[in-house]
Amino acid sequence: MDPILLWNEIALEANRVSHTNGKGEQTGPVLSSRALAIVHLAMYDAYVGVTNDPALQLQPYLDLSLLPSPGAGASAEAAVAAAAHTTLSKLFPSQQPFFDAILAGAGDKSNAGHDFGMKVAEALLNDRMNDPGAGGDYKPSPDRGKHRPDPDNPGQGFYAPFYGAKSKGFAITKRHMLAQPPLDNSEYLKALRQVRIKGIAPELMGALPEKIDDRKRSTDETLIGVFWAYDGTAELGTPPRLYNQIIRQVAIAKKNTPAQNARLFALVNAAMADAGILAWEQKYLHNFWRPVVGIREHDKSMGPAPTEADNNISDNCDPFWLPLGAPNTNSRGKNFTPNFPAYPSGHATFGAAALHMTRLFYGVNVGNKEPDNLFKDLDLVSEEFNGINTDNRGTVRPRHRRNFPSGLWQMIIENGRSRVYLGVHWVFDAFVVQEDGTPDLTRTDKDGNPFGGVPLGINIAEDIFQAGGGKGPKKPMPKS
Repeated sequence: MDPILLWNEIALEANRVSHTNGKGEQTGPVLSSRALAIVHLAMYDAYVGVTNDPALQLQPYLDLSLLPSPGAGASAEAAVAAAAHTTLSKLFPSQQPFFDAILAGAGDKSNAGHDFGMKVAEALLNDRMNDPGAGGDYKPSPDRGKHRPDPDNPGQGFYAPFYGAKSKGFAITKRHMLAQPPLDNSEYLKALRQVRIKGIAPELMGALPEKIDDRKRSTDETLIGVFWAYDGTAELGTPPRLYNQIIRQVAIAKKNTPAQNARLFALVNAAMADAGILAWEQKYLHNFWRPVVGIREHDKSMGPAPTEADNNISDNCDPFWLPLGAPNTNSRGKNFTPNFPAYPSGHATFGAAALHMTRLFYGVNVGNKEPDNLFKDLDLVSEEFNGINTDNRGTVRPRHRRNFPSGLWQMIIENGRSRVYLGVHWVFDAFVVQEDGTPDLTRTDKDGNPFGGVPLGINIAEDIFQAGGGKGPKKPMPKS
């Protein structure tokens, strides 16, 4: 088997298990993306360093001249296996017996490539040793429009409040910024009314205003919301795992060589690691509230710091509103709103970064924001709908195959919209929309900053792809 695909599968299994076994290793979206990037960049450099074939046109991520050479007879398979095993064992120590068993069947410790792969992994782990964790003492703002905990899960805390601002990039050449999200204008009110209707908890639908039957969330929209979820729950893991699963299907269908897979998965996972860094930097910079707080506290007489008294609250306010929620799959707990600010959507940023990077890899031009046929004839089964996993009442969801005739671009847009149907995001967390509801990915503020996670993810992918000339992720130069 292709060693990159083998160890990619093991890394994705490690992510799933880490969200299931209670050990708390690399959990949540940003730590997941960081871990997957470290593993895949180590595999990539191990492969590049051993093959050293100019015809492959691969450039290393690290400066491999600082490491001892692989030596005669070094095998790429042994180097990749050692790099993956070393990084995975460091990142997920509770799972090392599993990694050892895979290495015993797929590695070769006697080959010179093994020692080289270990050294590459150690160098990469050392390069990221000062990355911040996902904790920190964070105090929420009482101001209108600012993020506060989900009132239906008031003890949820705050995930990774300082991670984005304190992390160095993996392969980006600049810290991409976003425009300020709308608040208390016509665009904001339109988004509020949309998510209030499309994202409401089923048991509260009877409380919606009259004459909206044609705008209520459809069965298809509910399915889309859950299909893309992967909200760090047991047996599923996080969105970066889902996007890797999609790209595996593309790579297998395209009959990639190991060299192509080494480059593709390194580019994709570096882009998602930087998406995690920049999305979380922007999240806590803008600190924008989620719909569950924004709808319940829309009237200015509501909230911890009301600005006025009012005995006739706004029709756009519902102090009892709750969302369908991010699905608490394989648990009997409540569905929930994630424990970090809304803007931009992490799903939208990760998905756009990963899937657009894949588009670029297969020849879509930089700047192209049109449908493609890269995924036209492939079906996708999300593990949220695999006929095995259960909802939060213990009911097994059916298996569902979904196709995407407009390719990876259709996935990028649908993934971004999906969070509105769960009621956990505003539409502009993914992208601003035109009057007819279609995405407007060209609008910027006066400083040229776009709106939402989809443009942010696209900018990250194009930055990394162009910086490396398409030959692979390039480590950014340290600043003076």
